[in-house]
Amino acid sequence: MFSRPRLDRASVLALILGLVNAGPCDIYSSGGTPCVAAHSTTRALYSGYSGALYQVSRGSDGATTNIGPLSAGGVANAAAQDSFCASTTCLITIIYDQSGHGNHLTQAPPGGAANGPDPNGYDYLASAVGAPVTLNGQKAYGVFISPFTGYRNNAATGTATGDAPEGLYAVFDGTHFNAKCCFDYGNAEKSSDDTGNGHMEAIYFGAGDGSGHGTGAGNGPWIMADLENGLFSGYNPGNNPADPTISSRFVTAIVKGEPNQWAIRGGNAASGSLSTYYSGIRPAGGYNPMSKEGAIILGTGGDNSDGAQGTFYEGVMTTGYPSDATENLVQANIVAANYAVTSLISGPALSVGSHISLRATTPCCVTRYIAHTGSIVNTQVISSANTTAVKQTASWIVHTGLGNSGCYSFESVDTPGSYIRHSNYELMLNVDDGSMLFADDATFCPETGLDGQGSSLRSWSYPTRYWRHYNAILYIASNGGPLFFDATNLFNDDVSFVISAGFA
Repeated sequence: MFSRPRLDRASVLALILGLVNAGPCDIYSSGGTPCVAAHSTTRALYSGYSGALYQVSRGSDGATTNIGPLSAGGVANAAAQDSFCASTTCLITIIYDQSGHGNHLTQAPPGGAANGPDPNGYDYLASAVGAPVTLNGQKAYGVFISPFTGYRNNAATGTATGDAPEGLYAVFDGTHFNAKCCFDYGNAEKSSDDTGNGHMEAIYFGAGDGSGHGTGAGNGPWIMADLENGLFSGYNPGNNPADPTISSRFVTAIVKGEPNQWAIRGGNAASGSLSTYYSGIRPAGGYNPMSKEGAIILGTGGDNSDGAQGTFYEGVMTTGYPSDATENLVQANIVAANYAVTSLISGPALSVGSHISLRATTPCCVTRYIAHTGSIVNTQVISSANTTAVKQTASWIVHTGLGNSGCYSFESVDTPGSYIRHSNYELMLNVDDGSMLFADDATFCPETGLDGQGSSLRSWSYPTRYWRHYNAILYIASNGGPLFFDATNLFNDDVSFVISAGFA
């Protein structure tokens, strides 16, 4: 009778340590489906990887630096980013591929879909500070995708094409989403245009695209597949009640496909195991066989549809169709990374319920305070000599952030129920309509004033943009963006405000 050889204690310990120390891509490789693209701004995805994870560019001088892990296989060196970006803004310019295939992600070029406000048609780059988290207690930053933000590689190598098998996983923020097209990560067209059904195979996360095609149980968000010209939660382009609404703060999302077979799996990235939401044959109508093209996208649809939002922490693409057992080990590795939330603010905390005023620090305007005239938020010269009614227009009540409890919202003292929100990049005073969009638009995160005075207020939903007074009107402005109020001159001064007790 054949008997399996027994391992001594040292050998068993070596096997256990090998599993503990392995990264997700080491696990995929052991399962016979190696990574051909591996992206993360939070950690190394191979146990031996010590190269660059991502590159940031700072607004003060355009200089760039690469951010790597603290040690091989470890968490990103957030302190290096914080030091490099001190007293200025930073954007994530490159997300490096750790697989060795050179499949780096950079600013998404124009595509077939309508694009955002950049006149050159390129998508925006993400703020380097919009998505702070901790992994086993060590700070790192994810990629916060606002509408009109996206990354792409149309010349990827080694990725699946045609009907070839592949696997994909990503870790997302399960609370940051919308119902626009399309917050995707995965395989797309090399032309940045819609070239037909089945030319994509990407993970989608959100509440659908508003078409009603592709939904799961409840109101969403859901993990689905973007296969081009359709979001799919299962075989049909309609509803799959087995695809649940996601409620976890961190979510592991998986899509994988091979000839006439594909699956959606998911789970809480901070605890527990994976579940299978669909596993079966391909949809009809041009999706069997598939015609994948092998480009890589993050944050947009295949034709650069860029109206969606979401947050990406890590993700990979494999060659071959991974087994459930391999993915279960990857999930255990993700859970062991211990993703957790951390503070979204870097400046002094505000007291919820307090009444505050905000004074400009630009040398021209130090007697001017943020106030409003009707729905227009502006700066006005305010002093103790003004009437109570005027003082009230420059006084604001601090609330827990409507869109994210880690930040703040600001209600007008003289117009109860109305909050400062951004609309078309201008700050407005509007009545809360209870929508997710309003809540996101009315949430702001303070950080230490960029000019060294007071605080700068960063938009939570567009974290590259800060409250800025420009010709006495308040906007959310980026440092050197395409809009007239994004001018770099005096940017740090114009976005810094001294916060004091309210006038009323």
